[in-house]
Amino acid sequence: MTHCIASREEWLEARLTLLQKEKAHSRARDEITRERQQLPWVHVNTDYVFEGPDGPASLGELFGGKSQLIVYHFMFDTDWNEGCKSCSFVTDHLEPSMIHLLHRDTALVVVSKAPWPKLHAFKMRMGWTLRWVSSGGCDFNRDYQVSLTDDEMASGTGTYNFRDGTSFPAKEAPGISTFVKDERGDIYHTYSAYARGLETFIGAYNLLDIVPKGRDEAHGMKWVRHKDNYGDGANKNPWDNGEATASCPACD
Repeated sequence: MTHCIASREEWLEARLTLLQKEKAHSRARDEITRERQQLPWVHVNTDYVFEGPDGPASLGELFGGKSQLIVYHFMFDTDWNEGCKSCSFVTDHLEPSMIHLLHRDTALVVVSKAPWPKLHAFKMRMGWTLRWVSSGGCDFNRDYQVSLTDDEMASGTGTYNFRDGTSFPAKEAPGISTFVKDERGDIYHTYSAYARGLETFIGAYNLLDIVPKGRDEAHGMKWVRHKDNYGDGANKNPWDNGEATASCPACD
């Protein structure tokens, strides 16, 4: 790896120039955050029912006594053998945040279309403790634009990331949505983000962005593995050699 070599004084001059841009970026981010929090709310009229460790649960029950709810839409279709590796990458970063979110009146729940027993088995494999429920029995994934039909995939007529006419390589897509519940128990949808909007929640990306090679993603996220699949031999990701026929086709 070759790069420009400078004296300490030259480096400091360049660093201070970049610092001004970083400060401007921080101020712009603060303004975007303010506008995000001022978005109008949409009343949720549908009685969604999810399946989890304690049986059926309504959307309101997912709040767990808090007034705010973050839902991560995790790609895990009904016929897949394991969850999406990129969504697992995101979830590895969400897991440690739960205790802190709870102390800011916010619950975090992961939702996928796959049946609860599959979700539970994969959750145990990954060593996660966050709450994960199945939306397979309701239209939650469709309503929040993270599930496409076979026809929509084939014809490129789906809706994803607020754009109609979208083609996605899998029937399930990633996203994050937030909700608030008022004193009367009414629930409102406040925000959703998809695609690269999810990068904000990946701490590893933020760290890689400050080193010279950066993310080093000439082929996108193909390098990402489930955290127990890095390495060779028994830990090799079976999707890479064709042994797994029902994993996440969107990541590769």
